[in-house]
Amino acid sequence: MSYGIIGITVLWTFLFGYLIVASVDFGAGFFSYYSKITGHNNKVHTIIQRYLSPVWEVTNVFLIFFVVGLIGFFPDSAYYYGTALLVPGSLVTVLLALRGAYYAYNTYGSSKEDNITYMAIYGATGLLIPAALSTILAISEGGIIREENGKVVLDWARFLTNPYTWSVIILALVSVLYISAMFLAFYAQKAGDEGAFSVLRTYALSWSGPTILACLFAFFQINRQNPAHFSNMLDMAWMFLASLICFLLAVYFIWKKKNLGWSFLLVILQFGFAWYGYGRSHLPYILYDQISTADSITNDVMAGALIAAFLAGLLVLIPSLILMMRLFLFDAKYVSGSPLKKG
Repeated sequence: MSYGIIGITVLWTFLFGYLIVASVDFGAGFFSYYSKITGHNNKVHTIIQRYLSPVWEVTNVFLIFFVVGLIGFFPDSAYYYGTALLVPGSLVTVLLALRGAYYAYNTYGSSKEDNITYMAIYGATGLLIPAALSTILAISEGGIIREENGKVVLDWARFLTNPYTWSVIILALVSVLYISAMFLAFYAQKAGDEGAFSVLRTYALSWSGPTILACLFAFFQINRQNPAHFSNMLDMAWMFLASLICFLLAVYFIWKKKNLGWSFLLVILQFGFAWYGYGRSHLPYILYDQISTADSITNDVMAGALIAAFLAGLLVLIPSLILMMRLFLFDAKYVSGSPLKKG
C-alpha cells in the first residue's frame, strides 16, 4: 500500500471522528435553542448541557489534525484549496469563535439564566458550520476550481447553481440533526429522564426520514456531477447497502424504545459504511482531476514521519475520549445529574 493511500486513510479516519463527535455537538446546540422556543427547555436543556460540558473543548481536535495532515501529506492541496476556500474557511472560523463565546458565557458567566439571543446564535452556528464545511465535498468532485493565468479560481456561479452543492449541504444539515438526536435520546434514557427521552426520541424519528432522502438525493446527484465517481460507487454498492441496513435497524430500535446503545452504534456504522465507501470510490483523487494520492504526495521521508505521528495521535486521542466518556458522560452519578465526589 502506497504512502498516499495510507495517509489519506488516516486523515479520512480523523475526519470521520469529527463527523460523529461534532454532529452530536452541533445538533445539540440547535436542539437546545429549539427546545427553548417550543417550551421543552425544562425537559431537554439539562441533558444537553450535561453532555456538552465535558465534550465541547475536544471536538475540534479531529478537524485540526485533518487540516494540518492534508497540507502535510499533500502540499498541492494548500495551493488548490487555499485560495478557493478562503470564504467558507473564514466563515467557519468566525462561527467557531461565536460558538466558543457562547460556551464561555454559559460556563463562566455570572448569570445562570440563558440569554435567548446567545442561544439563537449558538443554535444557528450548529447548522451553519457543517453547511460551510460540507462545501469542500462538493468542490472535491471537480469542475468548480480551475486555474487561470497561474491563479486558482473558484467558479462561484457554477458552485452556487450546482444541484450537487445544495444536495451535500442539505445532507450535512439533516445528518447533524439525526446523529445528534439519536445520541441524545440514548443519553436521556441512560439518565432515566423520561421527559427528555420522549422529546428527543421524537426528534430522532422526525429526522430519520429526511436523512435517508437526502442521502439518496446526494447519491444520484453525484452521477450528474462526476459520472466516473458514481461508477466507482456502484462497484462498491455493498457498503452503501450495509449503511442502509444499519439505518433501518437503528430506527427500529429507537421506535421500539429498546437497545438504544446498539441503536447509536448502528448510526455510527451507518455513516461509517457510507463515509468509507464514498472515500474509497473517490480515490485516487482528492480533488478531481488536480490532486491525487499518487502524484501529490510529499516525499517518502516526510510521509513516513507524518503517518507515524498521526497514528500516534489516534492512539492517544481515542483512549482519551473513551476515558473522558467513562469518567463523565457515562459515569452513573454524572449521567443522573448527581454531584461527583471531590478529592
